[in-house]
Amino acid sequence: MEILEQFVSYLEVEKNYAKHTVTSYIKDITDFRAFIQKEELAEDLMDVTRERLGRHYLAFLDEKKFSKKSIARKISSLRTFYDYLIKEDHIDINIFKTLDTPKIPKKLPQIIQDEEIERLFQSIDRYQPLGFRNHLILDLLFSCGLRASEICEMTLKDIQLDQAHILIHGKGSKDRYIPLHTRLISDMKHYLTYIRPILLSKGTASLSHHVLINYKGTPLTTRGLQLILKKVIKEAGETYKIHPHMLRHAFATTLLNHGADLRVVQELLGH
Repeated sequence: MEILEQFVSYLEVEKNYAKHTVTSYIKDITDFRAFIQKEELAEDLMDVTRERLGRHYLAFLDEKKFSKKSIARKISSLRTFYDYLIKEDHIDINIFKTLDTPKIPKKLPQIIQDEEIERLFQSIDRYQPLGFRNHLILDLLFSCGLRASEICEMTLKDIQLDQAHILIHGKGSKDRYIPLHTRLISDMKHYLTYIRPILLSKGTASLSHHVLINYKGTPLTTRGLQLILKKVIKEAGETYKIHPHMLRHAFATTLLNHGADLRVVQELLGH
């Protein structure tokens, strides 16, 4: 267990990985340790030296009907772990270094057209508290290219309207500033002054620092955000599905189509 604790520290401090990412790595590694010990292929993680053991594990995962994406992720976690052990002079070989993993077909992002986005905006009743909040959420997704988690984790101190930007805490604890357009600044002021207090009054989280609040008066979750988008689509009379990443992709596409520099767009996306 000591080596796993050291690996956790390496991922958190040196690699600056998010907590849930570290948790996934450790689960992949402990699952592998359970496999080798149950099958009596090695006594522990440090004793994994035969390349065929890696092939056995691949066959086991395939037999258990894991998806290609899940298998690739598990092998990637193990490859990183054993690279770390070599780096720290604990072992001499990484059997996962040359192990072929299933090829994952790349899916092209589904494109949502400008006129479709405009219809969504127009379908929302901004005169209702939840409607105004939903309109604000849609604008943040499309105009700022934010991830669902970034929107839900946004706090009051991140909103810097006097400087026309918001501070976003992205993946891997990478912070970035996102500019706000004039109407979004105005809407954010109205939301924070009038709408947010109304939503907070419906629950017990009156001291919450989260910007976006759900209908129960508690901080909005990523699951709640997905349900909001689904509701917006339904009320707009549309039949297609939409998710936050589609709007993030639309944000990037719109900027590039209007002559924005690719590197600038990547920075705004937090890449």
